Amino acid sequence: MDEQGERKAPRLKALAILLACTSLANAGTAFGQSSSALGTAPSAQAAVYPGSLPPLPGTASASGVAAIPSAAGNTADQAAAPDADPTTASISSAERSPAISTDLDPPYEEDLNQPFDEPLGPIDAGEAPALPGDPTGIRLGTFMLRPSVSQTINRETIRTGDVKTRRDYLSTAIRGTLTSDWSRHELSIDGEGTFERDIGNRDDIEPEGRLDANLRLDLADDTVANLSAGYSFEREDNDDPNAIGGATVQSGVHQFDTGLTLERDAGLIRGLAGVGVSREVYTDAELQDGSSLDLGDRNRTTVDGRLRLGYALSPALVPFVEVGGGRSVYDDRYDSSGYERSAWRSLARAGVEFDLGEKLRGELAAGYERVDYDDARLAHLDGLTLDGRAVWSPQRGTDVELALRTTLQDATAPGASGWAEYDLTAVLTHQLRHRLVGRLTGGATLRDFPEGEDETTWSAGAGLAWAINPYLDLTGDVEYEQTLRSGDDTDTLRAGVGLTLRK
Repeated sequence: MDEQGERKAPRLKALAILLACTSLANAGTAFGQSSSALGTAPSAQAAVYPGSLPPLPGTASASGVAAIPSAAGNTADQAAAPDADPTTASISSAERSPAISTDLDPPYEEDLNQPFDEPLGPIDAGEAPALPGDPTGIRLGTFMLRPSVSQTINRETIRTGDVKTRRDYLSTAIRGTLTSDWSRHELSIDGEGTFERDIGNRDDIEPEGRLDANLRLDLADDTVANLSAGYSFEREDNDDPNAIGGATVQSGVHQFDTGLTLERDAGLIRGLAGVGVSREVYTDAELQDGSSLDLGDRNRTTVDGRLRLGYALSPALVPFVEVGGGRSVYDDRYDSSGYERSAWRSLARAGVEFDLGEKLRGELAAGYERVDYDDARLAHLDGLTLDGRAVWSPQRGTDVELALRTTLQDATAPGASGWAEYDLTAVLTHQLRHRLVGRLTGGATLRDFPEGEDETTWSAGAGLAWAINPYLDLTGDVEYEQTLRSGDDTDTLRAGVGLTLRK
């Protein structure tokens, strides 16, 4: 202000400086906001995988919970960085995607560490494999039930020497699997029942079935326990060495099983211990004169155990040794011929487990087994054992299963101990078209009798399954079987077509 108290007019230079300072301040504020936005994307990525790369699927994360990639994770990243530069966000997503694998588990769930109990039988026309993305199944709480019903019409022709017999029959099969969906442990129940009835004879029904349950407990310190129980019923085959000659209906066999195995991985050492109990009950056989033959002297209970020790040369190769033994006790001390058939069993074998991912996995073992009977008049039964199972997938849509099993069977003939039985089975499944699956089967069974000539059975089969829709399949199969024995050989031809309904 001047001496008279009047305000001087502002100068143009001072006004220009003031405007320039204001513009610079606004530009600095905008630059700070842009820098903050660019820094959001890296911080969001660190929030998902703090301080490390994303863990692979199936491996434990830092908190001990398996990391499961999902679309929700990408949405969370975008929500955490609403102002992120789209170019920077896409680069971060591309860098993370190679570390996240979406590989599925192999399409087989059987525990290959367990002993192979049943051979891969001929393909049943009702066992049509489900298409990829099968929508069937009924949700029951934390369980998934997958039932199916199949109906087939079949013809069987049997020729023994100059005698030929033919029959036409209907076969109804009911199957189902119930599997838990728990974060830990697993309960699975498998069931199957088959009923065969000759066309024109409603009273002649031949049933057979099985029911198996397994509870897997994931214990601490890489320890897994398996509790199993099962029941099965089948009619003894006419070609079985123990079958009753001339019987119109052979004996039915009820079998009850239960077992417990405990597996533990201690670094490179793999250990397994198991114990099992099996009970077999035989029904009466019906003879041609209408009378019944009591076979209760064949009822027995078997208790056995085994120990396995393996060493992991690599994650894909684990050689092992195994020892086992048990006791078979018959309900009747003496059978109908006056022999004591209760016996002690012992087994030793060595083999290797291999796991090359989805392409090839399985195990193969060779050993020695011996059976010593209580009756001194019965010679001990022993032999070389070959057991194994392998699943090979040479290409997508093609699967090959090979199975080899050795068992020592008790005889019922007076003075005979038993025989060694070797079973080899192969199944090739190939997806010919999106809705068409073809299968080829082959097998061989050798019965090595210590006294007498051996018996060999060869089998070959083919089948097709066409998925009309996700719930209905049209199936067809044909099988040829030849049994070579001393005397007359037996040729059997079976063929059938049917429908399978799944839910």
